[in-house]
Amino acid sequence: MLLAEQRAAVCDYARRMTADGLVVGTSGNVSARAGDLVAVTPSGVDYDALTPADIPVVALDGSIVDGSLRPTSELPMHLTVYRKATDPDGAEIAAVVHTHSVHATAVSTLVEEVPPIHYMLATIGPTARVAPYATFGTTELADAMLTALTDRHGCLLANHGTITYGDTLSAAYHRAQQLEWVCHLWLTARAAGTPTLLPQTEINHVVNKLHTYGQPK
Repeated sequence: MLLAEQRAAVCDYARRMTADGLVVGTSGNVSARAGDLVAVTPSGVDYDALTPADIPVVALDGSIVDGSLRPTSELPMHLTVYRKATDPDGAEIAAVVHTHSVHATAVSTLVEEVPPIHYMLATIGPTARVAPYATFGTTELADAMLTALTDRHGCLLANHGTITYGDTLSAAYHRAQQLEWVCHLWLTARAAGTPTLLPQTEINHVVNKLHTYGQPK
């Protein structure tokens, strides 16, 4: 079976998205890459029922290499990240997570960039942009997303959700969680008053500090 490890991980993280409230039902999607092949969640299948054998494997041109189920309708976004995005840290892009998380999606309807309410915004980059709205599953959406991802590890998709990536599924998922948390924090503070925001110089400083955060690899 092709990409056995990646297929199993995609199942695990798809279920985790549901458990963590980042998606509802079959919305959102997850993919993991190995070389020129990508394991990605199928379209319209209950994540609780997924098995590794259910996970389609596609080439970077979108052709199905293995699996009997149709890939997610958001495959153009995933493949655009793998083919065209450049990691600001120079790392290989090995995983993509797309959520419909409530607070981040709400923020995507209000602003063009996520306000710097907390330094953990730096897990995405100096800012987190909002890509203009386009219909799901289209090349227009993938193109808008790619522009918003310039020098960033993720972005919001206007009136839609979020997308993040990383050199592992764990890293991509962590960024999706942090982006949702920062958006939740800003909405909460904004409902109570006028939040004090961090200066851009501090966010830039934390972006640099995150390069040495955690244990050495």
